[in-house]
Amino acid sequence: MKKFIALAALAAASLAQAQTATGGATYAIDPTHTFVTYEITHFGTSTNRGRFDKKEGSVKFDKAAKTGRVEVSFDLASVNTGVAAMNTHLLSDDLFSAAKFPTAKFVGDKFVFNGDKVVEVVGELTLKGKTAPVTLKATHFNCYDNPMLKREVCGGDFEAVIDRTQWGVDYGLAYGFPKNVKLVIQVEAVKQ
Repeated sequence: MKKFIALAALAAASLAQAQTATGGATYAIDPTHTFVTYEITHFGTSTNRGRFDKKEGSVKFDKAAKTGRVEVSFDLASVNTGVAAMNTHLLSDDLFSAAKFPTAKFVGDKFVFNGDKVVEVVGELTLKGKTAPVTLKATHFNCYDNPMLKREVCGGDFEAVIDRTQWGVDYGLAYGFPKNVKLVIQVEAVKQ
């Protein structure tokens, strides 16, 4: 279950960085307005949530060409569920094997648009040395001129439901923990 949460958070963080392009402008992720969280149900009763506090990456975004590229890495040791014992378990070999694989990475190189709005970012997530496709869907997306920064800011809320077993995160299946994890990534990036 902790593995699901961490994987979801990781994917969410990767999605937050999913606004890039090979051409166009470079945008720097604003850490004060970027959040990566994950959600997994707990025996069908409540929902466990967590986040990755440390992430880094680059975004390129070309609205005119409707292209983008994003690369985001996540420090697995920064997982934060609010419960120290759960954080420790997520980092163990039961789940993320963080000592062997300390980071996870999302690379998105296909942006899908509806008009001027990004509606999906298609890419791949690498976790525990395995890479599998992930498509992040935008529930919100907007670009605006930030009056305080005097620069354009683009961002939105993105989410995906991933099957954690694709990355070898199988802990708890025998106990009834679901294999699906919801990743939620809220991101804002400032044009450089």
